[in-house]
Amino acid sequence: MDHTSARQVDLMHGPIFRNLLIFAIPIFISNLFQQLYNAADTMIVGNILGDTSLAAVGACGSIYELLVGFGLGIGNGLAIVTARAYGAGDADKVKKTVAGSIVIGLVASALISGVGLVFLYPLLEALDTPPEIIAEAYSYIQPIAQYVVVMFAYNLCAALLRAVGNSVMPLVFLIFSSCLNVALDYWFVAGLGMGVRGAALATVLSQAVSVVLCILYIARCARHLVPGRQHFSVGKNLYRELVTQGLSMGLMSSIVSAGSVILQYGINSLGTLVIAGHTAARKLFTFTDMPVIAMATAGSTFVSQNRGADKPRRIRQGMRQIWLFALGTAVVMTVLMWLYAGVLVGLISGSTQPVVLENGARYLRWTAPFYSVLGVLLSTRYALQSLGQKVLPLISSGIELVGKILFMLFFIPRFGYNAVILCEPVIWCFMCAQLVWSYWTDPYIKASRKPEACAQQQDKICRMR
Repeated sequence: MDHTSARQVDLMHGPIFRNLLIFAIPIFISNLFQQLYNAADTMIVGNILGDTSLAAVGACGSIYELLVGFGLGIGNGLAIVTARAYGAGDADKVKKTVAGSIVIGLVASALISGVGLVFLYPLLEALDTPPEIIAEAYSYIQPIAQYVVVMFAYNLCAALLRAVGNSVMPLVFLIFSSCLNVALDYWFVAGLGMGVRGAALATVLSQAVSVVLCILYIARCARHLVPGRQHFSVGKNLYRELVTQGLSMGLMSSIVSAGSVILQYGINSLGTLVIAGHTAARKLFTFTDMPVIAMATAGSTFVSQNRGADKPRRIRQGMRQIWLFALGTAVVMTVLMWLYAGVLVGLISGSTQPVVLENGARYLRWTAPFYSVLGVLLSTRYALQSLGQKVLPLISSGIELVGKILFMLFFIPRFGYNAVILCEPVIWCFMCAQLVWSYWTDPYIKASRKPEACAQQQDKICRMR
């Protein structure tokens, strides 16, 4: 028996919401510490180096999401195939999916780094990054692009462990490396005077530690994920499944990130202080939306495993409970943001400028009620991916891209930062409508409802008699 089995959550049997919550809590805490990487950068840069350096980090934030998001999306897509094989009880296929994921991941990371390093500076120029911060912004994003493989490797290891029901150990490794990141941030930025580049290097080095710890744990305690030499004979069909699933999620993430890059162009035109306030607000947003992201991520593994085990009714029940969880989260976050948004923006940014504080707080207060829509959107998109849909989730990303282009061209020049705030909530509503419709009309979900509908109709006829 593997040592990891005691830490696995059974998502295919027992109470659905309880098991989802147990599985999601470590993911939530993992996301929390993951964001500490970025928050530590923001707080240290803002408090030690000032608003200009904070704006430099913020100006390339969307490029960071574009670079890293594609690699992370591929990793999550690959793990979906592993989770389906695990749900079907096919141990040999599980190891083959891991072997194929390693090969695909290394190739994808090399391509992302190569393209990123060639086009980074021209992209910063194309985004109308203010001249006074462009060199500093490049010094921050260049190491991130160079070491995308580190970020990808950690995410793949963590995603594979979650695919078999273990969400605890990725958290343990991440807590350790998050603490290391904070220490390295202070040392590199304040002690060695490396500026914003030091903050980026601290992030990369800390995640590298997570990768080493994850690999050691899998090799010793999760042997059912360790492929042998023979498992690297993956076969064309499985490679095709892995590549299409991975690229589908990778493209989905990159399209979303491309929309953020376009939106950043509009934000950069509003001035350095507005960029600084938006940067602080976005960092806080990445914390406050964590509950819905964690539950959506848990839902992805839940749907994948139960799809492999052919349990459609359990999938439908789980999705309804995940949607209700998103609604409850929105209520809580709305109250918290209306009470404490201003204080939190000041804490993160270290700024006393009214423009920074007021814009950041307004962003958080207006966005919080829409977390319900965001939660339904994310969980449904991940569920469609887990059911094997590859095109329909991409349509939602296309809606987001087009929406951000329209806001950048027509609304931000006219309404300023208020248009930036409303951009994503408005787009989320359109995306959510398309995804929910796609979910209910998915052939697997739709077919599973027919016997249930027939049974209800038969009961109605019996009662009439």
